[in-house]
Amino acid sequence: MVHEFETWMDLALAEARAALATDDVPIGAVILSPAGEVLATGRNEREAGNDPTAHAEVVAIRNAVKALEAKGEDDGWRLSDCTLVVTLEPCAMCAGAIVLSRIPKLVFGAWDEKAGACGSVFDIVREPRLNHWVEVYSRVKEEECAELLREFFRGKRA
Repeated sequence: MVHEFETWMDLALAEARAALATDDVPIGAVILSPAGEVLATGRNEREAGNDPTAHAEVVAIRNAVKALEAKGEDDGWRLSDCTLVVTLEPCAMCAGAIVLSRIPKLVFGAWDEKAGACGSVFDIVREPRLNHWVEVYSRVKEEECAELLREFFRGKRA
């Protein structure tokens, strides 16, 4: 299964690189259907859309719901049995969106030691007091995901 996660992470990394065109932080996400097909993608669009909630995960979740609706497989806002793959550990907002959209599986690349909410700073997706928990796989292509972010911020500081 790890090899399969790496293939999906390559797609998320491509989305992250596309965010560079709008000077957004390069974070990308992919949502897979229960059959393992790409259902939707997303990348950070905060700068592009002047929207503080336009994180890669939220954009992908919105796109996935629309895709299911277009396919006639509309389960409302629920993304049951889907998998979210993202290049950076989700923040508190995104972790909350993952829980609320009922995504059961999360795969991410790099840890976010400052704002991560899936095991580092917080662990919202596995909070026992909530009514939905998420299976988490971390460190998939971790170095490649982290290096993309380091390069971006080095450029900002230069």
